[in-house]
Amino acid sequence: MIDEQTEPHGQGTGGSVRKQMTRFVPVGVVLLGLALGYAFGLQDYLSLGFLAEQRQALRSYVDAHSLWSAVLFVSVYIVAVAFSFPAASILTIFGGFLFGWLLGGALVAVAATIGASILFLATRSAFGSFLRHRVDGVVKTLAEGFRENAFGYLLVIRLAPVFPFFVVNIAAALFDISLGRFVAATFLGILPGTFAYAYLGQGVDSVLVAAQQAGREAEISDLVTGEITLAFLALAAIALTPTIVRQLRRRGSG
Repeated sequence: MIDEQTEPHGQGTGGSVRKQMTRFVPVGVVLLGLALGYAFGLQDYLSLGFLAEQRQALRSYVDAHSLWSAVLFVSVYIVAVAFSFPAASILTIFGGFLFGWLLGGALVAVAATIGASILFLATRSAFGSFLRHRVDGVVKTLAEGFRENAFGYLLVIRLAPVFPFFVVNIAAALFDISLGRFVAATFLGILPGTFAYAYLGQGVDSVLVAAQQAGREAEISDLVTGEITLAFLALAAIALTPTIVRQLRRRGSG
């Protein structure tokens, strides 16, 4: 009788441990993919320098294989975002350069949202519930506020790309936000910046040529002007206005 009762208990404990370990598998895959990416030198290909050197060959390939090129570009973008590879801005510029600002921006918006959602789910499955029950003080207050107006918070953060794209994807998973709200806020929030960067990419050829003539590698700062940065901040301020008004009304009624 003792053995019969002990064995199920052991199996239950072992199953619980395996379940706990399994939830970390997606994050492990992300970290492994990121490490392999750097090990194989993918950062050298996802740069304006590579685009400057291969721009004619890349454009010729896209012209000859338009559909396949779009599928390949979307796949690369999804993988880069899902594995937290810091190349979203560069790839968006690539998209505008290769496909034009309209199609390139649309491809980026879809790919970035899918990649971000994959990373969001991987992080939430591994750490979300664990951290949510252990935060306190200011972090807990922030988490509760995030849950109350998750869509608005995310939309503001996406509109003003102050934080790295992958950081927002990871942070959102720790604040108990639904996947639907995350997808909607991400897709809508990145649209202005996505099309702006794709538009910059459409005209990047002259910047690349000028940098080559000057004997240096082009940088994103050569493309992004102060006016564009202010425009992003203005959009974020507009999106934040309803949240501020609600908070003021609550304080006034209290």
